[in-house]
Amino acid sequence: MAEIPPAHFPVDGDRRQFYATCLRNQEIDVTEQMEIPNVGIEALEIQAGDSTERAAEIYREYGALVVRGLLADSVEEVRRDIEAAAQDAIAMVDRAKKVTDGWNTPDGTLWLPAPEGFERDKQIMVLGCLYKTSAALFRSAIHPRTVELVREILGPNVELFMDGQVLYKEPVGGHPKLLHQDVSYFQHKYEGPCGILNYAVDTSVRKGALHVVPGSHKWGVLNHVDTFSHLGLDPSIWTFEKAVAIEGKAGDSIFFHVNTIHGSPENLTDTARPAFIHRYRRADDYVVINASNTADREAAAKQIEQAKKENQQGYMICGRRVEELF
Repeated sequence: MAEIPPAHFPVDGDRRQFYATCLRNQEIDVTEQMEIPNVGIEALEIQAGDSTERAAEIYREYGALVVRGLLADSVEEVRRDIEAAAQDAIAMVDRAKKVTDGWNTPDGTLWLPAPEGFERDKQIMVLGCLYKTSAALFRSAIHPRTVELVREILGPNVELFMDGQVLYKEPVGGHPKLLHQDVSYFQHKYEGPCGILNYAVDTSVRKGALHVVPGSHKWGVLNHVDTFSHLGLDPSIWTFEKAVAIEGKAGDSIFFHVNTIHGSPENLTDTARPAFIHRYRRADDYVVINASNTADREAAAKQIEQAKKENQQGYMICGRRVEELF
């Protein structure tokens, strides 16, 4: 059984309590009392160009880091590609095919049911805009400032994980993503990936800003349930009020650990909220459980010992891939 990080924090006037869980077979179930540190946004943020050592300290302490202006010089070209891809996806919505997680159009865009009164019966969730289809998106993943920070956090030998991801909240109801841990979708052999969510436009809470629970990366894998937005924490317990909202400008970047609890509310404005995610991991790390619902996760957990690094190699962004890493 995996070692459990300490679940309790000192109780004082600066702490907020909630009830979550104890470990059972690598997942945390209900009943163990925990407490969320009352951490404000000022404890998580730095400016682009600030000390990488300080950035890594914040990330390790809170499982989240906000770097203001990290991609300010490249976000506009990424945004243009995203908006072009969104128009392409909307043009082919009539060709969407039902899949387990919603609908897919031929470009790979994932759609969810639209709220009542929307102009279509489907809304974009994950846009079919990837490193293989957008040079601007790929260039932003290997931006020198980003690579420097990722190296400080993960070490000298780091690879890209996945092909980039664009989360596109359409106007007037763009779907919420309930609080969750990414580890529930792709649990790794070792530390797992560091994700970076980058705002492509100025983003407020009303527009669907990312929310994080600082320090939650120390609690291991929490028990997830099936929700309309796929795997998520029990929404009757895990509300957005328990998390820190991170509003930001286009080009601001939010680093988060694979175990960090995070999510975003719906977009209530009249314009879209595009955000793009890059993920990085140590060159020797690999997925041992891959799922988007509880049934698939339970089945994958039974095969965990069979997972291997083979065929899970991403492009190296720093360092080298050497035989001893396998």
